[in-house]
Amino acid sequence: MIDAINFHDFQLGPDLSGKRIVVAMSGGVDSSVVAALAARSGAETIGVTLQLYDHGSAVKRAGACCAGQDIRDARAVADKLGIAHYVFDHESRFRESVIDHFADEYMAGRTPIPCVRCNMGVKFTDLFRLAKELGADCLATGHYVRRVEGVDGAQLHRAADPARDQSYFLFATTQDQLDYLRFPLGGMPKPQVREIAQDLGLIVAMKPDSQDICFVPDGDYASVVRKIRPDAELGGDIVHLDGRVLGQHKGMIHYTVGQRKGLEVGGQPVPLYVIRLDPSTQRVIVGPREALAVDAARIVDGNWLTDVQGREIMAKVRSMAKPVAAYIDGNWLRFATPEYGVSPGQAAVFYEGERVLGGGWIEETVATMQEAAA
Repeated sequence: MIDAINFHDFQLGPDLSGKRIVVAMSGGVDSSVVAALAARSGAETIGVTLQLYDHGSAVKRAGACCAGQDIRDARAVADKLGIAHYVFDHESRFRESVIDHFADEYMAGRTPIPCVRCNMGVKFTDLFRLAKELGADCLATGHYVRRVEGVDGAQLHRAADPARDQSYFLFATTQDQLDYLRFPLGGMPKPQVREIAQDLGLIVAMKPDSQDICFVPDGDYASVVRKIRPDAELGGDIVHLDGRVLGQHKGMIHYTVGQRKGLEVGGQPVPLYVIRLDPSTQRVIVGPREALAVDAARIVDGNWLTDVQGREIMAKVRSMAKPVAAYIDGNWLRFATPEYGVSPGQAAVFYEGERVLGGGWIEETVATMQEAAA
């Protein structure tokens, strides 16, 4: 299996002797296999791990990353491969730029994506700098995306395995970063990656995959927000779009746009969903499913890997959503047909075929169905 791997995936030319590759090692199987492929390529390989947090139960939970046992696993893999390995403490920066932002966004009635914030800040920005300081020819990661050399430079493409594609979470990768980054697993299915790890006898071969949000134990977002912002559970009204007060809630942090379960406003003639959150009044606005439809979304803090103005594109507005037809009109993303569950705080990522064109953050939306009252 190992001999069949194309080492040119590092895109450093046919002869990697004399080259230096820094590998971002989280302690999982993906980054460990990248380190193994780099070490076998003939390039000098250096593993780097950022310690991002050390939060009690999250550290002990299977599927965490960048803390506790995961750092020890990364070091054990590096020792097995005979490569240098360095750990850098970035816990305070991670807390300020990712965890605190996560809590603030929920309190503001928005739905954050901490994985993107981590990639665009602590991981890529800081690792990019560290790799440069170490004199590396590239920084390699275990993400499932593809870097394709185009006429005008490197392009970001979806992974060959749609089930593993992580391009939505990497839309904020800048062109400078993309020129320097390498993603050698983008053309592989996950079973092949695990097989390589087993062939090499790596202790992480069957380690569970990392969870989407590493610092949230058991998926309880509200408990994390409460610890960071003790005043987070300020109650308020649950209000129908027509203005009727249907009940009370125990804090907006328990709700996201599109949510149906947990509203506790039974006895309604049709199922109700969270349509929007109003932090100024602490109201949770609910309505029928058709009220979730939006015609457009305003995009801020965009990262563009090519010009998208006026082009027909495919837009993905949630990590698990299918891309839909749309076009860019200035700062507005306009959908060809109404799209459902578009939430401020989430990312909108734009594609043309397999290529990622860029993306940005959803700041506000224009509903298809106008509210009678709120």
